[in-house]
Amino acid sequence: MAAFPSFQQEPEFSHGRAPAIAVLYCNLGTPDEPTPAAVRRYLAEFLTDPRVVELPGALWRPLLHGLILPFRAGKSAAKYAKIWSADGSPLLLWTDKQAKLLQGWLGEHGHRVKVRFAMRYGNPSIASQLDALKAEGATRILILPAYPQYAGSTTASAIDAVAAWSARIRNLPELRFVNRYHDDRGYLQALARRIQEHWRQHGRGDHLVMSFHGVPERSLHLGDPYHCECQKTARLLAAHLLLDPAAYTLSFQSRFGKAKWLEPHTDATLRALARRGVARVDVVCPGFTADCLETLEEIAIEGRRTFLASGGKELHYIPCLNDDPAWIAALGALAQRHLAGWPTQEAPDADTLRESRAAAMASGAAR
Repeated sequence: MAAFPSFQQEPEFSHGRAPAIAVLYCNLGTPDEPTPAAVRRYLAEFLTDPRVVELPGALWRPLLHGLILPFRAGKSAAKYAKIWSADGSPLLLWTDKQAKLLQGWLGEHGHRVKVRFAMRYGNPSIASQLDALKAEGATRILILPAYPQYAGSTTASAIDAVAAWSARIRNLPELRFVNRYHDDRGYLQALARRIQEHWRQHGRGDHLVMSFHGVPERSLHLGDPYHCECQKTARLLAAHLLLDPAAYTLSFQSRFGKAKWLEPHTDATLRALARRGVARVDVVCPGFTADCLETLEEIAIEGRRTFLASGGKELHYIPCLNDDPAWIAALGALAQRHLAGWPTQEAPDADTLRESRAAAMASGAAR
């Protein structure tokens, strides 16, 4: 006999309460602190997501908890410590700031919208932020991932978390999802502007590497569009920068495990460029909208070490979009399009309504 679903306690319904509209801006996540214990908790949540590791749990979990986490947590904590600021995790700080700036941009454009941010793994969780929005009266929520390119292991996983939350809610808000914006004009223009500004300040390198986060090659063959969307982003970004195909390389970073991952790999690309005699490379990470471990440690520190050790002279890391005004405007315009049809605009007051009706009547009488 099937069990009854277990719903959480709902706030008391109020007929007179004005409904609220919200945007939940979702990023991947970060440990609470750069310690082995905190990193272990974070990695345990991340690496038990079946969207991230597509292996049977009975096979994977003993390996993860018995072998991988005891050794990986300490090494990862040391890497996080290299990029941790006095105020905390760079990813958390940038994502929080982006959410606040997004709310400001929407407000300046006449939209009354609550904006919160959440992390798929770690804190604040997607479920906790949805709970908070619902308690504040949100009846319509737009889920906006920080990932421009769609992947099952990122975008779909965030949607899974929303679905898991929804399964225990009786009075669900209306939900919308942004799946991708890899070819969005505003996003591409913000990236191009970021790169051009770096070139104005620091000169231009001999070659540009566009490094995206890697995924197992198997996901491509199973129908995941991520590889194709990264290729399109790189091609369109190169067109904005008026780059010849020989002037840039697309690559993939952050391999994990022994499975075959998308190629070319970023570290191998940097070694090959150095050995080819390229003196200076510039590296940008278009798939990351906020600086994090993968950009600040893996590229700006380890990537530079790899390039120099292979004979290169200079590696310039170009920071992520972070709080760039052009990026916030692009993010705001994206949210605005997906909020279309929901009553986000300020309601006119009684005097404005009377003036509008009088003007309409006068116009009709004149005709």
